[in-house]
Amino acid sequence: MTSPNNRNLKFGVFTVLVVIILSVAYYNFIYSKEIPIYNPADLNPELVDLRLRGVTENHKVSDFHLINQNGKTISQNDYKDKIYVTDFFFTRCPSICPVMANNMEKLQERFMDTEEVMLLSLSVTPEMDSVPLLLSYSQKYNAKDSKWNITTGDKEHIYELARKSYFAVNDFSDGLLQDFIHTPNFILVDTKKQIRGIYDGTKDLEMERLVKDIETLLSDTNQM
Repeated sequence: MTSPNNRNLKFGVFTVLVVIILSVAYYNFIYSKEIPIYNPADLNPELVDLRLRGVTENHKVSDFHLINQNGKTISQNDYKDKIYVTDFFFTRCPSICPVMANNMEKLQERFMDTEEVMLLSLSVTPEMDSVPLLLSYSQKYNAKDSKWNITTGDKEHIYELARKSYFAVNDFSDGLLQDFIHTPNFILVDTKKQIRGIYDGTKDLEMERLVKDIETLLSDTNQM
């Protein structure tokens, strides 16, 4: 006849095993899900150019030509076959931009030795953010141009990218500085120029999710 102590021990072991199994299953469900591919129709329409709001498939970010913090021309060729994170900012931004830049710096540090991962920041006030200002800004956040390009360029081109490729700026205005409305979004782009994730670049939990998704894309790429 089994003693009460033995029954309690067996029940305790069984409970621990069930908890472990459920925890592993939950972890696999959360972190092993396939990362979606985002098209314009999947996103907040306020961020999407009117002509693209009904597009449901095959969206890819457009080629770009920008000037980085060292005065070097940066194009899609510099990001060919790379997984990269894009954001939009301006150097005079006193609110969300410093938080976003700090988090970009953390991403840079996290993936510094991973050649497949790069970062790209675009100024929404390019006529104000000259190369010398970008250089000073990049030094403040320890940006390495081999990993993280902080860029200016033609304003119309940048807003075309923002509204038709990355979907991170609410409106295109030729007005005063405060008329430029950009989101805190970090946009994850894969090696095929597809958007794979959108994250609030001011929140720690969102940054953790971004890191996980980058690691998943890296794993998928290495298995191809």
